[in-house]
Amino acid sequence: MSENNNKLWSKENTSTSQLVEAFTVGRDKEFDVLLAEYDVLGSLAHTEMLEKVGLLNSEDKEAIHRGLHQILDEIRAGQFAIGKDTEDVHSQVELLLTQRIGEAGKKIHSGRSRNDQVAVDIKLYLRAEIQQVKAAVRELFDLLIGLSEKYKDQLLPGYTHLQIAMPSSFGLWLGAYAESLVDDLELLAASWQVANKNPLGSGAGYGSSFPLNRSLTTELLHFGSLNYNSVYAQMSRGKTEKIVAMGLAAIAATLSKLAMDCALYINQNFGFISFPSDLTTGSSIMPHKKNPDVFELIRAKCNRIQATPNELTLLLNNLPSGYHRDLQLTKEILFPSIGELKACLQMTGLMLSNMTVREDILRDEKYRYLFSVEAVNELVNQGVPFREAYKQVGNLIEKGAFRYDYSKGLHHTHEGSIGNLCNDRIVGEMEAVVGKFV
Repeated sequence: MSENNNKLWSKENTSTSQLVEAFTVGRDKEFDVLLAEYDVLGSLAHTEMLEKVGLLNSEDKEAIHRGLHQILDEIRAGQFAIGKDTEDVHSQVELLLTQRIGEAGKKIHSGRSRNDQVAVDIKLYLRAEIQQVKAAVRELFDLLIGLSEKYKDQLLPGYTHLQIAMPSSFGLWLGAYAESLVDDLELLAASWQVANKNPLGSGAGYGSSFPLNRSLTTELLHFGSLNYNSVYAQMSRGKTEKIVAMGLAAIAATLSKLAMDCALYINQNFGFISFPSDLTTGSSIMPHKKNPDVFELIRAKCNRIQATPNELTLLLNNLPSGYHRDLQLTKEILFPSIGELKACLQMTGLMLSNMTVREDILRDEKYRYLFSVEAVNELVNQGVPFREAYKQVGNLIEKGAFRYDYSKGLHHTHEGSIGNLCNDRIVGEMEAVVGKFV
């Protein structure tokens, strides 16, 4: 048996098996370091409120704030670590503070529990990460729109069922992914609204007999609103992480599909796009290879990210109300996914910024039938009934006699077609979504 040092819940003559301690702590310290800055910010707001309601005198509050700001500076400078014998980030911050300012440091936990403390830490952390993801998505969106405009006149074969279908363009293809990110950010914006509610002051889930001012901490921490009901404030733990994961998964799905397209289009049998040698990899035995490893890993990582909401669902299912230690594991499920998604966004942007687009793709004989619908529509415009026009063109195809001269140009004018990408409208939609992250 080993004595429990530096634990907020430790009492005299109590100890915990080292095996139990190792199992229950798990990887929590690893992820708690990410919460350190937000734990201090939460404590600054909480103690400011304690003074305002008369639970802390001004002298103690000033000493506490000086100590907390010193710890915050150390965290931001990368000089903070959770001690070997310290259970978590909350214990470490309180321990450091008490060592530095004395007994006043022991007063910062009045009116709160580790349950609402970690809940507010996670919400503050998620808000900051959501903003970073939003910014990265917007950057990729702007790149896609720019490339869509640049290559809007470069034709590209479109496929259905992986069969040659109808003419498309690089502008249409790239613009599609830009608009997809708009809808993805709608989900992320919804998760932002959920994360932007303050659980601090809910204690262990049943409030406090202290006259806490939860509206004040909400204002000090710049939350949009409160989780009002103290029981629900605890129920939001895990649920918030799951909703954020859904927003991340939507973005990941778009990146995965784009990565698959790029891996396909770089293939020699397509040859639509290419990338510099230093952005592809080679083979140990085939000197001609230029493998799209970056896109393959983006695809794989983003597919894993899409599993995160389901993993959280399996963790949370059938838990009754109230806090349960199961919730500790939400960190190790969600936090790595956030980092992976940000890396995938960055790498997608790097690759697309260095993409070369092949010209005159459609001159290849295998794309001859790509214009069959164009031919049918021309006959319809001349007064031939659609079914008759379809039959005439189909007969030419069966005889191997179909030809179509697309050099005279394609006349697609409706919204969202090759000739009318509506990128300006899509940009407007993105601006509206970005405005929701406040």
